[in-house]
Amino acid sequence: MSHNEMTMNPQSARSSRIRTMCGTAMLSAVAYVLMFLEFPLPMLVPSFIKMDFSDLPALLASFAYGPLSGIAVCFVKNLLHLMNTQSGGVGELSNFILGATFVTISGIIYHKMHSKKGAIIGSVIGAAVMAVISLFSNYYIVYPVYTAFMPMEAIIGAYKVIFSKVNTLWDCLLVFNVPFTFFKGLCSVAITFLIYKPLSPILKGNM
Repeated sequence: MSHNEMTMNPQSARSSRIRTMCGTAMLSAVAYVLMFLEFPLPMLVPSFIKMDFSDLPALLASFAYGPLSGIAVCFVKNLLHLMNTQSGGVGELSNFILGATFVTISGIIYHKMHSKKGAIIGSVIGAAVMAVISLFSNYYIVYPVYTAFMPMEAIIGAYKVIFSKVNTLWDCLLVFNVPFTFFKGLCSVAITFLIYKPLSPILKGNM
C-alpha cells in the first residue's frame, strides 16, 4: 500500500486500488497492441531489429501508479505476446527484462524526485541502464537462440553490410544494439512528456 493510500479513508483507498488496477490493465492492452506496430530502421540497424513503442504505456503506468504497475504492464504484454512468439519465448523474456529495468528505474527516481526534472533524470538513466543490459541479454540469451534459425556468420554479415568494421557479435551489439536500445527508450520518454500531462487526470481519475 502506498503512503497516499495509508492516509486515505478505506473507501478512497479501495477506489484508488481499483483505478490503479483498471489503468494498469488498460495500458497493458495498449502495450500489447503496440508490440505489433513495429517497423525497421533501414541503414541504421539490420532489418531483423525492429522499432516499436510498446514500452511507452509501461512508462506511463510507472509514472502514474508506481514502478510495480510499470512492471506489470511489461509482464502482461509479453505474456500475451507468447501466443504469437517467433522466438520460443526468448524474445519476450528479453523484452520483459529490458522494459522492466527501464520503467522501474524511471519510476523509482520520479517518485523520489516528484517533478519534471525528476522524471527526465529518471527516464534517461532508465534508458541508459536498459541499453547496457541489452548488451548482455542479447549476447547471452537472444542471439544464441537465433542462431538456430540463422547462422552467426549471416547475423554478423547483416551488420557488416551497414558497417564493415564489426567482426564479432559483441562488436555488433556494442556498435548497433546498445545505441539503438537507448534511442528507442528516449523516443518513449519524449512521447511520454508530450502526452503524460493531458493524460494524467484520466489515469488518476482526477477529471
